[in-house]
Amino acid sequence: MHRLASLLFFLICFGSVSSFSQETDSTEIFLLTVSPAIDPASIYGHSAIRIVKPSLGFDRVYSWGVYDFNTTNFVWKFAKGRLKYRIADDEYARFIQQYDEEQRTVISQKINLGPGEKNTVIRLISLNLQPENMFYLYDFFYDNCATRIRDILEKAVGGKLVYPAENTLVQPSLRELINEAQRPMPWLTLGTDLLIGTPGDTRAGFRERMFLPKSLSGNLSLAGIQYQQGRLPLLQKPVKMLSYPEPETGKNILLSPLFIFSTLFILIMLLSLLVKNQVFNHYLDFFLFFVFSLLAMLMLFCNFFTDHQAMKFNLNIIWLNPFLLIACISLFIKSRPTAWFRIILFTSIVFLLALPFIPQSVNAALIPLILVLILRSAWRSRLGFLNTLSIRRSNEGIR
Repeated sequence: MHRLASLLFFLICFGSVSSFSQETDSTEIFLLTVSPAIDPASIYGHSAIRIVKPSLGFDRVYSWGVYDFNTTNFVWKFAKGRLKYRIADDEYARFIQQYDEEQRTVISQKINLGPGEKNTVIRLISLNLQPENMFYLYDFFYDNCATRIRDILEKAVGGKLVYPAENTLVQPSLRELINEAQRPMPWLTLGTDLLIGTPGDTRAGFRERMFLPKSLSGNLSLAGIQYQQGRLPLLQKPVKMLSYPEPETGKNILLSPLFIFSTLFILIMLLSLLVKNQVFNHYLDFFLFFVFSLLAMLMLFCNFFTDHQAMKFNLNIIWLNPFLLIACISLFIKSRPTAWFRIILFTSIVFLLALPFIPQSVNAALIPLILVLILRSAWRSRLGFLNTLSIRRSNEGIR
C-alpha cells in the first residue's frame, strides 16, 4: 500500500494522472485556512489545498508562497522583486503538526466539485509541480498562496462558478485590507504604508479581495456552482482541524508610531526654539537629514529600481525627494547653501497641503515627520520666525 501511494504521488507530481483520475469520485478536496500569527511573515495567515484519496491512503497538502532563506543574494532578490517562490507539497499529518506547534487555528472546508472538476484541479496542481513550473515570481496582491488557489478553482469550475453580485459602494482598497490584517502590528502597517505606492489604493472587488487567506475563505463560501438542477455552494461549512485562541495583542498607545513621532516633533520644535548653540543645531540637522536621505533613497528604489509593482508610483517621493541627499551632503561639508533647504521646505508643505487630494493614502504617523522636515528646513532656509527668534536670542546673549 505504501509503494502504491508513493507511485501515485509520483504520477500526480509529473502530470500523469490517468490512473488517479479513474477514481476521482472518491477523491475529496479541501480548502485549508490557517489563522495569522503575530509576526510579519505570518500576519496574513495562509491558504492551502488538501487532496485526500481514502482508498489509497493518499493525503497531501499543496500550498504556494514558499521561499528559501538560503537562496543566493536573498535580501537583494527580495527587495528587487525577483525572489523565486514555489509550490510546496507535504503530508497532511506533517502540515497539521507544524501549525499545532505554532498554536495556530486551521479551518478545513470541503470543496464541492464533481469528478471532472476534481480531475482538473489535480491536473493543474500536477502541472504546477513540474520543475519548469514549480517556481514563480510572487506578487503580494495578485499572485500569492491565496490567489493561486482561487485561479485553480476558477479554471476547474469554469463558467459554472457564480460569484455574488458586486456591491460597488462597499469596495475597500487593497491598502485598507492589509492594514486591517496588520492591525496588531502598527509599526508594520507604517512600513507597508510608506513602501506601497498608489497601486495599493486600488479598489478591490469581490474577486480581488481574495488575495488574503481569510478573504479567500469568506468569499469562496459565498460563491456557488450553477448546475442545471440548481446551485450548489462551492464550499461546505468550515470545520476546525486545530483550534487555538487568538493571540493577545496589547495595544500600548505610548509605543505607537503616531505617539512616538508626535513626541519627537514636539521635542524638536522645543529644541529649535530654545537651543541657540550652533554646533548642537548642526549635528541635530545632520542626523535628521541623514535619516531622511536614507528614506529618500528608499523612495527612489521603490519607484524606479524594483519589480514590485505595488511599490511603483509612490507619491511619498514628493517629500522624501533626492534634494534631501544634497542637503545632507551640504551639512556634512559644512557649506551653507539655503536653496536646497528651501526646495525641501516647499515640497514638504505642498505635499502636506495636497494630502486630501492625492490618490494615495498616507499613514497619519508620517505627518509629524513631515512637520519635522518643514520645521528644520525652514530653520536652515533662513526663513521664518524660528530663525529670527534664534538670531534675536543670540544677539541678546552677546549683549
